[in-house]
Order: sequence, then C-alpha cells, then structure tokens
Amino acid sequence: MNLPQQFIEQIESYGAPCLTGLCEALSSTAPEVSVRVNRRKGVAVPDGADRVAWCPSGFYLDGRRPFTFDPAFHQGLYYVQDASSMAISAVVATLTESRGPQVYLDACAAPGGKTTAAIDSLPDSSLVVANEYDFKRAAILAENIAKWGDPGVVVSRGDTARFRKLRSTFDIIAADVPCSGEGMMRKDPEAVAQWTPSLVHECAARQREIVDNLWPALKPGGFLIYSTCTFNRLENEEMVDYICRELGGETVVTPLDSFDCIARGIDTPHHCYRFIPGRTRGEGLFMAVIRKNGDSADDGSAATRPAKNAGKSKDNALEKTAASFLDGDYKITVADDTITALPAALAAKAAPILKALDVVSAGLTVATVKGKDLIPSQSLALSTALCADAFPTVEVDYPTAMTYLRREAVTIDAPRSFVLLTYGGRPLGFVKNLGNRSNNLYPAPWRILSTHLPDSFESVL
Repeated sequence: MNLPQQFIEQIESYGAPCLTGLCEALSSTAPEVSVRVNRRKGVAVPDGADRVAWCPSGFYLDGRRPFTFDPAFHQGLYYVQDASSMAISAVVATLTESRGPQVYLDACAAPGGKTTAAIDSLPDSSLVVANEYDFKRAAILAENIAKWGDPGVVVSRGDTARFRKLRSTFDIIAADVPCSGEGMMRKDPEAVAQWTPSLVHECAARQREIVDNLWPALKPGGFLIYSTCTFNRLENEEMVDYICRELGGETVVTPLDSFDCIARGIDTPHHCYRFIPGRTRGEGLFMAVIRKNGDSADDGSAATRPAKNAGKSKDNALEKTAASFLDGDYKITVADDTITALPAALAAKAAPILKALDVVSAGLTVATVKGKDLIPSQSLALSTALCADAFPTVEVDYPTAMTYLRREAVTIDAPRSFVLLTYGGRPLGFVKNLGNRSNNLYPAPWRILSTHLPDSFESVL
C-alpha cells in the first residue's frame, strides 16, 4: 500500500519516537482481528484464547472469519471489534467503580461497538443513550443494540446540537468523533484514498462543533471520553487542549497508563493515549478522558428511583400480556401498534431525554399488535429481559438455524403458538407455528442474503 506523501511528511514532522515505524506498519502489515464476548449474556472468553490485555472480555483471532455464518454472532453473543476500541471497557469500568447507576451518552455511536462495550462495564441499572447522525447508520446501530440485549438503552438519531437542551444530564459522555481516519489506513483502502490535509482541518472543525454541543449536557464533575481513529495532533492533542483551556476541563489518568504498548500524547501536558499499529496490537486510536470542572450534584444513583406511576398499568390487557413476557419491573408503552418496555427504574431519567431527541428505539421493543395477537419481536427474543418460561422453546440444528436467519420457512414439532427457537441453548428468534408450517418472524432487514450456506460452522466461541 502506498501512503499519501503528505501524510508521511505529517507523521515525520512530529519527531515523536512513538510514531517510528508507523508508516511501515500501515503499508506492509496485516490488521489484527478480535472479538468481544457478551458478558451480560453470561458468555465467557474461550479457554486458551489470546486475550486482549486491556479488555477482559476481548480476544484475538488468527484471521478473519465468515462471521455471517455463525449463529452466535446473530444471537448477540459476541461483537467483532478492533482491540484498540475495546479500551473503552477498561476506562468506563474505572470511572464508575464504586458508583451507582449512571446516565451515559455515546454521542457518535454507530455501528455500536463502543456502546456495547460500555454497557458491559457500566453499573447495573444505568441508562444508556446511543446517538448517530446518519439515518442509515442509526438503523444499523439499533440492530446491534437490540442483539446485545440490554433493555436500558435509548437509540436516537440526529445532530449533536439537540443535546444542548439536555443541560447537565449525563454522568459520562463518549464522543468517538468523525475524523480523518488515518488509523484505519491499514484495513480500509478508502481511508488512504480520501485522505488530504484539508480533510484533517475539516474534521477538526466538525469535532470542535460536536464537543461544543455536548459539553453543556455533561454534568459538572462528569467525564467526557474523547476519541478518534486518527494520528494527527490537530484532531487529537490540540482538541483536548481546547476542551481543557476553553471549556473548563482537566484530563485524568486512566488504567491505560499501565500498558507500555500504549503510547502517551505527543507534546502535551495532558493525559492522552495513542494506540499505534506496530506498537499496539490493534488499529490506530487516540483517547483522552476529561473531567468537567465542578462538583456533581449526585453520582447518578437517582436513576434507580422509579418515576411516579411509571409501573405497568394493571387495567390494560395489552400491557399485562406484554409484561408477562418480561423478567422484572418495566414501564410498558403502547403506541402505533408497537409495544415497548423500559426498566421502570429508568423512566424518570429517560423522560426528558425522549422528549428532546429523535428516538429510534426506547428500551426494548416487546411486540407488535396485529388483530388479537401480540407478535413478539426479535428484540425480545435476544433481550436479557426475556422471561425464560414465557414461550415454548424448540432447539434447532445448524442448518435449520441458518434457514431461519435467511428468513425462510422452517418446520418444527411444537405447539400451535408463538415459539422461541434456540440454538446452542440460547435464544435465536421467534416463529408462529401453524402446525403444518410456521411463519418466520425474523426481521427482513436483518436476514442473511448469502445464497450459499455451509453445512456446518465452528463458532469463535
């Protein structure tokens, strides 16, 4: 791969020892492949796996796999994520240690890797908001969040300017801001083709706008996790300096300090961290954690208090039925024939957020109403909130699982009702069994499009 000459000159101009060998690594070495297991679903890293040092749920693979053919991938049991990006797990775990539930925002969240990593590290009963500007990417984000299975997540779409209205709302804001993408050059030829010095300046201007929008929404004493996947100082150390100097923040030490393979910031007094190919086992990433000046009014524990009358209505038959599908106390909402559920303890905190944002999904989509039926959703099938005995279950083999994931008809021996298919003992999705046939309820936009399917597949788990 031939890197842009101006990019090479930019890297050399810093004279930073940590960047020695970077250009060679980008142009002549292969990217790492790694996955992170879903601890909320009780999945463990396989014995003997080559673990990611800074993420207890991450491990490396010896090469790219056809993940599309692994049912466990579609069941939300693991997420394919660059090892460098998994650092968010360690950072969030440390920031929230010995703290109550948090209100957490991932402001530039698609496709959802860092959001799901944060979910696993946040205290129980935390409220997570995952936002994406692009509508198509927001749909992908919502799908990945649904597969991960946590019911306490709001997915929204739109410009970060909307968050200016939510003053002092969030305990932690993660902003993996759009950038010039230099850190992706090893794995994405498009990152090389599109790079120009002017792109760097355009991205820096956009990043400053995003940070300015988000800062008012952060509580005093709260933390901004700022990150990019690029190497230049303009989008990294200089942006951190702007936040500290102009907005009133101070960088904090993170657990990443303990890893010699993670470089520190270049020509800066601030605590900054650089993941550099050739030095770190992962792609390029920059990260800094900035504490907003002032004292927080609370530690987020108020998020555990239910809103007044937030519980499910005892007089509504639809809500009662939907509630019977769930394990726990939820605020059930019926709107436009769609039934959703949000943990009751989060309803008060979520209310102003839902009002201010363009919401794609709020909590868990439980079912849709069709005539006399409540058709259970795929989100319910994969949710950690699903009541274990709410539906009859049928375990299927690999060919049947793949047929289901292609949204083709499957034949099962089960009662005439809505049936939860399982694979490997874990939920796969719903069918409506009619006796001689069954209706496949897998979402059409999620279906596997490949015309060729293997007879078997060895999962990474």
